[in-house]
Amino acid sequence: MTAAHIVLTSGFSRRYTNGVKEFDIDATNVRGLLKAMDQLYPGLAEILEEETAIAIDGELHEVVYTQVLRPGCEVFFIPRIEGG
Repeated sequence: MTAAHIVLTSGFSRRYTNGVKEFDIDATNVRGLLKAMDQLYPGLAEILEEETAIAIDGELHEVVYTQVLRPGCEVFFIPRIEGG
């Protein structure tokens, strides 16, 4: 397994992780990452899938479950902006 450094916005961390904004998760792809995060914070994976995009090492991605995570990468969950 490889550890990815996870970063959440202050809003998400206050609402869903009791204020924990950054942590490390062992996962080789986004699917494994979301599964591990859901074990730590039940229900979080579904919220992140529906309400965020993912930046991996500064590159923006839609939630793609097979996206590979390299050792030591930084994964930032960004709230989606909806237009009207």
